[in-house]
Amino acid sequence: MYALYSLLTLLVFVAVSPYFVYQALRYQKYVGSLRQRLGYLPITFNVDGEESIWIHAVSVGEALTARALAADLKAQYPRLRLFLSTTTIAGQQVARRNLQDVDAVFYFPFDWTFIVRRTLSLVKPRLFIMMETEIWPNLLRECRARGIRTIVINGRISSRSYPRYRLIRGFFRRVLADVDRFCMQSEESARRLADLGADPARIAVTGSLKFDSLEMPAPAAHGRPRQRVLRFFRFGPARTVIVAGSTMRGEEEAVLKAFRSVKTAAPTSVAIVAPRQPERFGEVERLARDRGFDTVRRSELQIDAEPRADIVVLDTIGELAQIYQLATAVFVGGSLADHGGHNILEPAVFGKPIVFGPHMQNFREIAETFLLNAAALQVAGERELDDALLALVTDPVRRARLGAAARALVEANRGAKQKTLAVIRELVPVAGGGAVIPFRLVH
Repeated sequence: MYALYSLLTLLVFVAVSPYFVYQALRYQKYVGSLRQRLGYLPITFNVDGEESIWIHAVSVGEALTARALAADLKAQYPRLRLFLSTTTIAGQQVARRNLQDVDAVFYFPFDWTFIVRRTLSLVKPRLFIMMETEIWPNLLRECRARGIRTIVINGRISSRSYPRYRLIRGFFRRVLADVDRFCMQSEESARRLADLGADPARIAVTGSLKFDSLEMPAPAAHGRPRQRVLRFFRFGPARTVIVAGSTMRGEEEAVLKAFRSVKTAAPTSVAIVAPRQPERFGEVERLARDRGFDTVRRSELQIDAEPRADIVVLDTIGELAQIYQLATAVFVGGSLADHGGHNILEPAVFGKPIVFGPHMQNFREIAETFLLNAAALQVAGERELDDALLALVTDPVRRARLGAAARALVEANRGAKQKTLAVIRELVPVAGGGAVIPFRLVH
């Protein structure tokens, strides 16, 4: 089965290679990371061959979530180096900029045995940590053979991926047997994982680390905001600001249409639009200009000045989470178009009123909790988005009520970090530490 898996991944790689070649030629993507993906890390990487803890975080969201654990892992295991890998370029950039407690950041290797072995020999992990549901059969098999402990943290099995995993449950059960422990976000994800073949005794429900990874608002210092990015957005207190975060193709059109209605009610309004994919920055800028809006990119703004444009396209990586605190109202993208939604906790920590669309499969438990507690608004489509943003802009009492409920939920749901660290201590013991009661499957 493992040979068949490796063959299939090779065939997929060959099939999609023209796309990657195009991306490399057109956008200079992937060129600089290929050697690391083949297991050739820089000569200065772990030059003394020290043992380590290796965290794998796919992209931006997982890298920022890993921030919740990094400092504690360094404190608990001072004799082990701490490395973090990402799959995406954006994740790599954010990890390098935001995870000061990590000793080195590198690109995740292709999951073929000869490459995995080369990488493991350089990284020398005593513990391999996978964020969310990053299951790589050959890597996990090699970890088991070398006696490297493995754990999934902040794990989830979404309603979209669950049926696909069930199709290969026989093979998946064998792969899951190579994971020592699973720290899942919810009881539902834990049940799904057990149904797919994981040993229930190895599963613990620890909650979502996303709550613990959020940076709380920092006060201004000497009249200036602590986050440098905010100095490019010196908005007056009366100015209405709509932030559309992590938008996907098709959603910007709806946002611009809704913003036109907002502009009628509040003529000095500004919208900050943050496309999820960096290669679409230019496309979104052109779209806004074509719709008649005065448009500027964030990279073109002057420091300590107020942007006078109607639309600001956020063409930078890793700044969106801080930009949310400027918002009068927030739309979180990937949810109006069917992409499974994006993180609504980042604006929630600032007490902002949040709107999202009908497609929140990737954050279903969190979205349902927010809706149940009247801490966010869900819209079915473009027309409702228009109505929701206009209603929030013109109703400060409703804005305040939604924002306060969102912030309260964030505060109430912290605590996953300590539970996760307790499970890690069971795998790699340190002085002291407690135990986490494992998940029990109830029939």
